[in-house]
Amino acid sequence: MDTQATRTPTAPGRSTTTQVALVTGAAGGIGSAVARTLAERGIGVAAVDVRTTELRELAEKLTADGLTVAALPADVAGADRAEAVVEEAEQRLGPLDFLVNAAGVLRLGRVPEYRPEDWSTTFSVNAQGVFLMSQAVVRRMVPRRRGAIVTVSSNAAAVPRAGMAAYAASKAAATMFTKSLGLEVARYGIRCNVVAPGSTDTPMLSSMWQDASGPRRTIDGDPGDFRVGIPLGRLAVPSDVAEAVAFLLSDQASHITLHALTVDGGAALGA
Repeated sequence: MDTQATRTPTAPGRSTTTQVALVTGAAGGIGSAVARTLAERGIGVAAVDVRTTELRELAEKLTADGLTVAALPADVAGADRAEAVVEEAEQRLGPLDFLVNAAGVLRLGRVPEYRPEDWSTTFSVNAQGVFLMSQAVVRRMVPRRRGAIVTVSSNAAAVPRAGMAAYAASKAAATMFTKSLGLEVARYGIRCNVVAPGSTDTPMLSSMWQDASGPRRTIDGDPGDFRVGIPLGRLAVPSDVAEAVAFLLSDQASHITLHALTVDGGAALGA
């Protein structure tokens, strides 16, 4: 990423960081790794999450490491709050160059017994949140004729998963929304891409495990649920996903848009 030129602040207390990224879900396993990875590259990070305590702890830790990070608690599924948090991010750090939609929730359950409220929650965060945050950010990017957006989706968006129908459907919606948005804004020099992780060593993944055999069973797969396992023989770590996000935001990916980069050790067999 180009971090040579320096912006001149236009408001008291605004950062002079060259580039600015807003990262949703920043208190989560992948989101926090993305926030750190971008900040370590000299990018100012507006870290957004509904979990206020964890978010502030993250910001304090990264700031103590000499990085530029601002904690902005918000529920990305709220239309009024999405607009407000984007405005606050730009007031505090400067015009946004990047958006990373990393907020997500997982509510497991087979369809016959699945609760409507879990379906609604899953879509409100995983799909509606992506729409609202992307809309608020791209409205500002279009007049500037620059910017890049990455949505953290899932390999489940392309491969059916038993017990995960709502999650898979919501991630498929987020994936196609991001690609369609990218088609609309390409004329303004704005790129929109997707990173689709597989099983990643985060609290979301461990919440699916029943006992200590969970990691091994995830790697080996489950024929009864038509899961082939992970050909590379290991779980991803959050930094694997964060590096993919950073690449798609960078100048090295300047001619890549409408693309989904799968980071799953081969679990989806290239789907």
